[in-house]
Amino acid sequence: MDQQTSSGEQTLRITEIFLSIQGESSHAGRPCSFVRLTGCPMRCIWCDSEYTFSGGEKMSFETIFKKLEEFGCSLVEVTGGEPLAQKNVFPFITELCDRGYEVLIETGGFVSTENVDPRASVILDVKCPASTESDRNHWPNLERLRPDRDEVKFVVADLRDLEFANETIARYDLASHAKEILISPVHGCKDLIEIASAVSKMNGNARLNLQLHKFIWGADARGV
Repeated sequence: MDQQTSSGEQTLRITEIFLSIQGESSHAGRPCSFVRLTGCPMRCIWCDSEYTFSGGEKMSFETIFKKLEEFGCSLVEVTGGEPLAQKNVFPFITELCDRGYEVLIETGGFVSTENVDPRASVILDVKCPASTESDRNHWPNLERLRPDRDEVKFVVADLRDLEFANETIARYDLASHAKEILISPVHGCKDLIEIASAVSKMNGNARLNLQLHKFIWGADARGV
């Protein structure tokens, strides 16, 4: 993938850039600018952003920053697809931080977070069995979580996934090593009531993490 323009500017391949509210995590409800990168090495069976797998538009960093400046929003999430799969995302994240933005990185956990600027907050999506990608989790990412900043998310399709999440939380002592533990049922999940009941009995910093944007704009809406 081309990472520079003909003039030598660094670039990223972008699916969309938009202003909305943050729909998930402990930041839910806050105004947020989203930079959604193209491409993902994983193929989760419940994926809600398959349109990011290909296509997109090559943009220079400056073009992206101009768009963000138009929005005038201090919170920026870099997401995908899998944003960390593009090597130029790491200097881009650093420049976002240098420019004074509060930065969230939504990553699927397959790519190492080691080179993410420490000023950015990581929201790490640990893949559960129903995703069909749980064997591709990069487990050292869990050991890099910081309790004052980073969050870990488990997208659960059923109670078996929730059991997997609880086992992982215990194995990696995530209650001590993550700021928030997000239990995120797949939109339309048939076990939602049972999952909500189970989360109510969890100790530590767990929370039920429903996707606000899907309840507001619908499950298939883009750019919101």
